[in-house]
Amino acid sequence: MAKTDALDHTARIARSRADKVFDLCNYTILSAILLIVLYPLYFIVISSFSEPTAVNSGNVSLWPKGFTLEGYRIILQNHDVWRGYANTFLYTVMDVALSLAIMIPGGYALSRKELDGRNVFMVLIVFTMFFSGGMIPTYMVVKNLGMVDTIWALFVPTAASAYYVIVVRTFFQNTLPEEMLESAKVDGCSTFRFFFSMVIPLSAPIIAVMALFTAVSQWNSFFSALIYLHDADLYPLQLILRSILISSQMSAHGTDAVVDPETIVEAQRYAELIKYALIMVASVPVLALYPFLQRFFVKGMMIELRSTSNE
Repeated sequence: MAKTDALDHTARIARSRADKVFDLCNYTILSAILLIVLYPLYFIVISSFSEPTAVNSGNVSLWPKGFTLEGYRIILQNHDVWRGYANTFLYTVMDVALSLAIMIPGGYALSRKELDGRNVFMVLIVFTMFFSGGMIPTYMVVKNLGMVDTIWALFVPTAASAYYVIVVRTFFQNTLPEEMLESAKVDGCSTFRFFFSMVIPLSAPIIAVMALFTAVSQWNSFFSALIYLHDADLYPLQLILRSILISSQMSAHGTDAVVDPETIVEAQRYAELIKYALIMVASVPVLALYPFLQRFFVKGMMIELRSTSNE
């Protein structure tokens, strides 16, 4: 009862004018930063629904002008876009599964003090963060492994990030006490059973963070496909959208000398419209994941920051 009265008394303490001014300055600064970050994204959204002429003339600022879905119609009627969606979804799922299968057990193993030579492994892992063979040696390795023009070239060479492995290892070091493993061993629990029955259920936040980061990276990736893939049927979404954007810009600049000027002007209008619509088509699926993973994502990021600071 006394504790409750003390809390009520603390809540009733009047805040000074300096405290209120400080809070007001904080809210003002944070609101300005929020607007600076969000407005470019909002501008892309409203521009994708506006007439290109209104966008180019600077008449679009807060609301769409000349509402149109023509850009989305042009993109979504392209069958290559849907094939790219299917390919990218497949590549993302496989990349996330393979990356987690490597990084979670690897990070856990490196966090255990009883692992012989773990410091040597850590030195080798950190070394790869500063030095790499480069694009040409990497391409030669992928080619000699027979993965060129196959889906494996898109995620096997980059299946495990050195930085992510270090983050996972630090997470396990700071969240799994040694006493837990010792108690499990006393009860006759094997290492594998302890990992799958106790470590994995307690690692949902870091698994969600690593899965989200890996999925976003793979979803937005196009350079690996540009290098390793030659079969258009295997192209991911980003590479197909890039091809659509380049072709629309070429049409807008009138590469053919006999093209009618009115056709060039119309192509320029659609090129601007398609540009903003392409950004939305590529971004919406990833943005849709955040509400479902937000709880784990925020918790995992806080644990990651605490783990890094303790390290």
